[in-house]
Amino acid sequence: MKENLVEDFNAYREKMNKKMLDDNNKIIKRIFNLDTNAYMEGVLPKKTKELLGLGNSLVLRCDDCVRYHLEECHKLGLTKEEVVEGMSISLLIGGTIVIPHLRRAFEYWEALEAK
Repeated sequence: MKENLVEDFNAYREKMNKKMLDDNNKIIKRIFNLDTNAYMEGVLPKKTKELLGLGNSLVLRCDDCVRYHLEECHKLGLTKEEVVEGMSISLLIGGTIVIPHLRRAFEYWEALEAK
């Protein structure tokens, strides 16, 4: 399973996003559009925005969101050290309840690096 962690997550995410968007709900489509536009280059670089998204996702304990932002950070060329430093701030802010999500984040980063 571990070797397919990234592929399995992305396949499921793509399949379910398509189902939601094909339903043609205006609110869902607008939220997806807002999310896409929020992470584009702006006054803050995309790398910074992805680290912010990752940090907030850890504190909010959304493993799917953590995986998504980890993958975006990886694609943008952030180093493990940069990502871990960002996640350490999230751990500080979120407290020890974030630790299980941090474990899964480390596992997913390893899977990304192994690809």
